[in-house]
Amino acid sequence: MSTYPVESQIVTEFTWDYADRRPALAKLYEKGKTSQWNATTDIDWSPEVNFGEARPQSSDGPGLEGIIGFAGGESPIGRLDDAGRTQFRWEFQSWMVSQFMHGEQGALVATARLVETVPDLDAKFYAANQAADEARHVEAYARYLNEKLRHSYPISDPLKALLTDIMSESRWDITYLGMQIMVEGLALAAFGLGNVMFQDPIIRQITDYVMRDEARHVAFGVLSLQGLYDDMDSAELADREEFVMDAAQLMRDRFLLDDVWERVGIDVQAGKEFALHNPLMGLFRQMLFSKIVPNLNKLGLLTDRVRPHFEQLGILQLADLPDSTADADEGLSTGTG
Repeated sequence: MSTYPVESQIVTEFTWDYADRRPALAKLYEKGKTSQWNATTDIDWSPEVNFGEARPQSSDGPGLEGIIGFAGGESPIGRLDDAGRTQFRWEFQSWMVSQFMHGEQGALVATARLVETVPDLDAKFYAANQAADEARHVEAYARYLNEKLRHSYPISDPLKALLTDIMSESRWDITYLGMQIMVEGLALAAFGLGNVMFQDPIIRQITDYVMRDEARHVAFGVLSLQGLYDDMDSAELADREEFVMDAAQLMRDRFLLDDVWERVGIDVQAGKEFALHNPLMGLFRQMLFSKIVPNLNKLGLLTDRVRPHFEQLGILQLADLPDSTADADEGLSTGTG
C-alpha cells in the first residue's frame, strides 16, 4: 500500500493578533527565508553512484567501521568477506537515507499541522517556512534514491509507529515535542554521522544542505516550547513525560537495524543483539541522542521519571548536559554556507 492514513481530531487556531511578539522566532523566520536552496540546481547530480562497488576507506573520518564496531570478532559483520562488507556498507547507506526521506515526509506533514494548530502568528510563519524546507528535503532524498542509488527501504516499523503517534495527537505542543525535539533532534545528529560514513559525494552534498536547515528546525521547537512546561500541572506533565519516553524507545529501536541484517543475510536476532550490546553501537546511539537530551533538559522534561528511562536505554550522556550548546543559538546563527 503506497499511502498510510492516520486519523486525528485537531482544533484549527486562527489569530487576529498580527503584532510581532516573539522576536527570536521572527529572527529565525528571517534566517529561514534567506537560507533557501534548490535541490534541482544547487546539487551536483552529475557523478555516477555505483551501488555495490567498493570504495577505499575515507581519510577524513573513521567511516562506518570505526563508528559501529564493524570489524570486531564478535560482530556478525566482521565475519563477512570483503564483498559482504562492501554490501553491508551500501545497504546501511540505503537504509539510512531511506529513513531520512521517510522522516522528512513526517516533518513535512507535522509542520503543516503546526501552521493550523499553533496559537501565535510568529510560529505559524516559521512552520510554513519549515514545511517548504521539508518538501525540498523529501524531493532531494527521493531523487537520490530513485535516480542514483536505485535502491531503497520501506519506512522502519519504529519510525512508522512514532509518526503515527505524533500525527494522531491533538495537542500542538506534543506535535512540537515529537517532531521538532525528538525526530528532528535525532536527525540533526544522524546527518552529521551519516556524512562520515556515506559512500559518494552526492548524498554528502544533499545532507550538508539539509543539516543547515535542521539546526533551525530544532531551534524552532526549543524557542516555541521554552517555559511552557514550568507551570504545567502534574497530570499534564506526566503525559509529556510518557510521550518522550515512548518516543525515545522507538527511536532507539530504529537503530537495531532489523531490515539491514535481513538484507545482507545475517540472522536478524544475532544482528539486533550485536547492535544492542556492542559498546561502539552504544556510543553511536548516544551520539544520535546528543541533541535531544540537552534540549529536553532545557525544557524541563529530563525529569526524575524520564532520566532513569534514558539511562536504561543507554542514550544518556550526563557529562554533556552542563556544557551542551544551545540548539536555539545554533539555529539562529546558521547561514546558507
